[in-house]
Amino acid sequence: MIILNDVRKSFQNLEVLKGISLTIEDHKIYGIIGQSGAGKSTLLRCINGLEPYDSGEITVDGTLVSVRDKDALRHLQKRMGMIFQSFNLLERLDVYDNVALPMKFWGMRTNTNEAREKILGLVRLVGLEDKLHAKPRELSGGQKQRVAIARALVLDPQFLLCDEATSALDPEITKGILALLQKINQELGITIIVVTHQMEVVKQICERVAFLNQGCVLAEGRPEELFVRPEKQEIKDFLREGSEKLPETGVNIQLFFNDENNVDPVVTQMARALDTDFSICWAKLEDFRTNVYGSLVINIKESDLERVSAFLNEKKVTWEALR
Repeated sequence: MIILNDVRKSFQNLEVLKGISLTIEDHKIYGIIGQSGAGKSTLLRCINGLEPYDSGEITVDGTLVSVRDKDALRHLQKRMGMIFQSFNLLERLDVYDNVALPMKFWGMRTNTNEAREKILGLVRLVGLEDKLHAKPRELSGGQKQRVAIARALVLDPQFLLCDEATSALDPEITKGILALLQKINQELGITIIVVTHQMEVVKQICERVAFLNQGCVLAEGRPEELFVRPEKQEIKDFLREGSEKLPETGVNIQLFFNDENNVDPVVTQMARALDTDFSICWAKLEDFRTNVYGSLVINIKESDLERVSAFLNEKKVTWEALR
């Protein structure tokens, strides 16, 4: 696993990482999310040794990430594949040779049967066998990113680090790339770390996520726990939830739904059981991997608050009155 302990990093007088401590378990997909300038990409570059950190420790399976030991760092980096937003493909090379490039960099032969089978297998894995000899200029953005993913896998890495890998892609292509990353994680057992500012990325594939804000870890946990009912104002601002314009009369109640109660018709049951009317002001249901989570805001009469709260508590529905 990857362990970060009180990691700090400054550029001149600007401190961009302020005591980051995280544990990233093996074989998981872990997200690092936050606004631009939060320190996400810098943190990722510190993890793979592209950027030295000032203090603290980063260890990968017990090996310290340190630019002082260049030989150890070089072999550690071999275990970490990198995917960037800009793809970083060489225009003069076709798909096959772009995928083979890391092998050449490490002095490995690419004309053996074993090497060819590995490269062709990865090209098939990312669904580009019909583009084997195409140049990058002949590929779409999604296809270029698939080539970059295959290239990142050619040295059999234990970790795959993705720096805003879907930011330049449209939503439909992004879904395909994320599905491919899930497939790689499940079939190859590779630990994947995803740096992004896109909530859809986190919701679709990440099992845990760290929310960075101004160089600090503001919150860490399962995405559905952090983002369905956010407690920190910075996370609420990041999500830009659409519940600001609510009625100014009565009481606004927000109900939260998880995988245990999201199929129960609580709202209609409450209307019948209490024989009362209320307005639905705002609602949002979202897919988090295999489950659906969300919330609903209703407006009730002040006089109904006690009965409504008793009903929701009996049904074990998480709720809060919005003030």
